[in-house]
Amino acid sequence: MRPQRPACYHRLMTTSRHDENPFAADFQLDDDIIYLNHAAVAPWPRRTLQAVQAFAHDSATLGSKHYLQWLETEQHLRERLRALINAPAADDIALLKNTSEALSVVAFGLDWKTGDNVVSSNEEFPSNRVVWEALSRKGVSLRQADLHDTETPEDALFSQVDEHTRLIAISSVQYASGLQLDLRRIGEFCQRHGILFCVDAIQSLGAVQFDAQAIHADFVMADGHKWMLGPEGLALFYCRAELRERLKLYQYGWHMTDAYVDFDRRDWQPANTARRFECGSPNMLGIHALEASLAVLQEHGMEVIEERVLANARLLMNAIDTSPSLALLTDPTPGRYAGIVTFRHRERDNESLLKHLTEHGVMCAQRGGGIRFSPHYYTPQEKILQAISLAEKS
Repeated sequence: MRPQRPACYHRLMTTSRHDENPFAADFQLDDDIIYLNHAAVAPWPRRTLQAVQAFAHDSATLGSKHYLQWLETEQHLRERLRALINAPAADDIALLKNTSEALSVVAFGLDWKTGDNVVSSNEEFPSNRVVWEALSRKGVSLRQADLHDTETPEDALFSQVDEHTRLIAISSVQYASGLQLDLRRIGEFCQRHGILFCVDAIQSLGAVQFDAQAIHADFVMADGHKWMLGPEGLALFYCRAELRERLKLYQYGWHMTDAYVDFDRRDWQPANTARRFECGSPNMLGIHALEASLAVLQEHGMEVIEERVLANARLLMNAIDTSPSLALLTDPTPGRYAGIVTFRHRERDNESLLKHLTEHGVMCAQRGGGIRFSPHYYTPQEKILQAISLAEKS
């Protein structure tokens, strides 16, 4: 039985219920699933499923016969990732296993001095905290700013900076609260003060537009399995070209050498491209999947994707804000949110609310002192409001 719509339904819907969602055909989610968990692990588009099935069939029936074509797909993926973050060249893109590996390449590749510090926030996902805390053995400290302690989150970060700060490491969008940072302002601050700028963009890429050059990012990393709609086990790592050789290498293998297809060559050097960070064989299955997912996003255009993601977030926040039983935790200020909306029930605890929602087909997460909803561009507005109705009547 379909749940009752919240009282705000007719006022909040921006399209007729009879209008067809033009993006729904990209996916084949079960009808009884309300998928609001893209900030965790996303469902694959139909095209990605088809690409993986085709690759699997190719591998099973022909082995490596089409390996040269697979390499072309890999290059297409690098170009799509380059375009997604506006990197200068596809050679600036490395394909690593996950965000944590990319962060570790930076953290343990830089030449630190005792007394150096890294500035971050106290809201970071563990990947962007543990790696910097691990530098304590090198005499490097991590300073975690309270993003709500000053007039702006950026000012909170800047207040932790001193003459020993070597790097600012921040998530573009906080995974629990959904807070979006002004990356351009942070990047300009880092440029003025000679500080490196490292951005964990996992909650941005595929949801909102991103420009590594405009924000003056030195390093950008992100897994593909959230808003990029790809598989786990494959991540983007961007390193500004002039910084590549400043990162000491701790992983070595055939794939990271300058002439990696010349297996008999005895003298070698690390590749002068971002491939120097890829020590071994590529994840071809993941490459085919992520390339297909990004093709879907880029055919629609990231401007359109962002517009729809933000519209769905606004719909959620308006519904929560007008509900007597729910309290919004995400900052609704324009420019301060992306695709994540977190809220709590005024009377019910988060664990029981999550259980209730999950039992009724709502895929979401418990984060940041509340329940986190994260719809994507294709999520029907009616499904979003059904989820709010279920939360209200839990």
